[in-house]
Amino acid sequence: MQTPNMSDLIENYLKNVLTSQEKVEIRRSEIADRFNCVPSQINYVINTRFTVQQGYLVESKRGGGGYIRIMKVNLVSDIEVIHSLLAILQEKLSAKQALHMVHNLYENDIVSKREAELMLVAMDHEVLVHAEEKEDLIRSQMMKEFLNNLKYE
Repeated sequence: MQTPNMSDLIENYLKNVLTSQEKVEIRRSEIADRFNCVPSQINYVINTRFTVQQGYLVESKRGGGGYIRIMKVNLVSDIEVIHSLLAILQEKLSAKQALHMVHNLYENDIVSKREAELMLVAMDHEVLVHAEEKEDLIRSQMMKEFLNNLKYE
């Protein structure tokens, strides 16, 4: 079994705190001290593992009394999740961003595991390899169509 890296440990710690609280407010330096790492490592974890696509809102305030607040988004209905994802969908969508969005759909019970796997296969780099510089544009359009289709039974 693979040993978790520092980013995994920090992510797991913050997600564990979020299971018992609606939101967590942290100071980068305090978490960095706790994990014996540099504060930029905390930024990396927050920027890559606590995104809107993954169902989190992050607020930050810089300065002496600064903080980083992470909140798990509790969406009321499937349609709200879909509209939220459509709202943040940009013209270009990387494979990693698509993975996060599909994972969010799966975690919110909007798509089954099989449907999520099929969505990811359709948007995979290997499938879109011949699209070259248009790969992220095509992936974004595919995601938009998936999301719009999910609005209706």
